[in-house]
Amino acid sequence: MNMKQSVRDFLLMTLGTALVSAGVYFFKFPNHFSMGGVSGLAILLGRIFPTLSPSVFNGVINVAFLLLGFLFLNRSFGLRTVYCSLLYSGLVQVFEWICPLSAPLTNQKMLELFFAVILPALGSAILFNIDSSTGGTDIAALILKKFSGLDVGRALLVCDVVIAAAALFLFGIEAGLFSLLGLALKSVLVDSVIESLNRRKSVTIITSNPEPICTFITQMLGRGATVWEGRGAYTHETHWLILTALSRGQAVVLRRYLKENDPRAFLLVTNSSEIFGKGFLRA
Repeated sequence: MNMKQSVRDFLLMTLGTALVSAGVYFFKFPNHFSMGGVSGLAILLGRIFPTLSPSVFNGVINVAFLLLGFLFLNRSFGLRTVYCSLLYSGLVQVFEWICPLSAPLTNQKMLELFFAVILPALGSAILFNIDSSTGGTDIAALILKKFSGLDVGRALLVCDVVIAAAALFLFGIEAGLFSLLGLALKSVLVDSVIESLNRRKSVTIITSNPEPICTFITQMLGRGATVWEGRGAYTHETHWLILTALSRGQAVVLRRYLKENDPRAFLLVTNSSEIFGKGFLRA
């Protein structure tokens, strides 16, 4: 990995972790939104043991999972996760020091729930997209996967549901229902954000003059293309099919080029969030 890519990933890890930390501290903790994971468990423990704040429990649990990761996972335990986990725990604690909260920021529970879901979901999606995470239950998942035949995804989902449902008994019906609703929204939103971040365009062009188009794609857009010969089913005329994968912006530029230089070309554009190869996702 070159220096530019390393710096980019470092900045993205910091941004994603900061979004998760802000969502957890400013919106989850004061509203008792226990939506699973380490933050949800920290909220419950903060209620059971009021001498310590959820921020402290959040840091302690994350560090404990880090130690377990070092103990059981060895080389499979990534430095990115270590950095993000420590930064996450530290930021939550710093937020508590510089901006202590004794009550929610607003009296609008639904508004706070959306921010409690959206900020961590966006941050987690950014981290997952660069093969990182804030640790916590992700480390538990790796340990379970290594030492057991459990369906890890299902086991973690059950744990999250139990943690969210526990808010019904510790904080009341309203907080419990909001926690369960937030858990459902989170499970949908993270996948949607990841898909949106990775969205690219798979482009197929049918033309009788492929050379100028291929030159434009390779030299102006900096992308590769594959060309093969075809024949029209109705006209029986020979055509050429060009297949390429582009970013959203590049697809718009190509469409404008075809409109001006080859208006008879047939253009097929398909959304895709999983394109693997040079210039796209790492397989």
